[in-house]
Amino acid sequence: MASRKEEKDRLRAERLEAEKREAQEARRRLMVGYIVAGALALAVLVGLVVVIAGGGGGGGSSDSGACGAAHIVTGIGGSETFGVAPDCREGKAPPAVAQADLQKAAQEAGCDLQLNLPDEGHGHVGGHVDYDTNPPTSGNHNPVPQADGAYSQEPQPEHFVHSLEHMRVEFQYSRDLPEQDQLAIKGVFDEDPGGILLFPNPEMPYEVAATAWTQLVGCKKYEGSKTLDVLRDFRDTYRGHGPPGTEPFPF
Repeated sequence: MASRKEEKDRLRAERLEAEKREAQEARRRLMVGYIVAGALALAVLVGLVVVIAGGGGGGGSSDSGACGAAHIVTGIGGSETFGVAPDCREGKAPPAVAQADLQKAAQEAGCDLQLNLPDEGHGHVGGHVDYDTNPPTSGNHNPVPQADGAYSQEPQPEHFVHSLEHMRVEFQYSRDLPEQDQLAIKGVFDEDPGGILLFPNPEMPYEVAATAWTQLVGCKKYEGSKTLDVLRDFRDTYRGHGPPGTEPFPF
């Protein structure tokens, strides 16, 4: 039979062992807490970085539903895509500019250059609008503009006319244009897409056209690099052009 002293020593040893296990469990819970807290802090930091990065470029953001090749940027001035499908094709890199003077380039390519057309108004309306020029170059329009970028379908004119008001340039082409020529035009868009919209227009009387607010160049025939010069010269001349007093949405 164990003596009283031995029994006390046994109980004391059991108590110390229990205290040791409890201390180990407390340290384990503390380490888990540190790990969880660190993970949460990292998630918050990453979220802040994403928000800050997304806030650049004048408040616009790349449309997560569009491909990168379309260069679609929504949110600038409240702009949207309205479900119009993006043009995800990679354009063909254009040759160097041979004629940098817009009027000379238009003449050489056989294009019709119509400058300083009448301003048809710039009020906000909710329905259909009939425009005097084809493609439209000004007029009343929907309160929400079409987002910058390349589209494989024609947006509603009431949306893309609003984009023109805010100093955009729009490249348009006939659906009947051969694929290789469409890709050449897409290449001009790809090289400098800021503030540009690109889309097919099945209704206009041109194979290729470019518009800005009250400005139009229309080409009955696509003439290769000569037509590409016209598009680039028009872009460089009229991107940033709009009616007086219009808010200059960033590109």
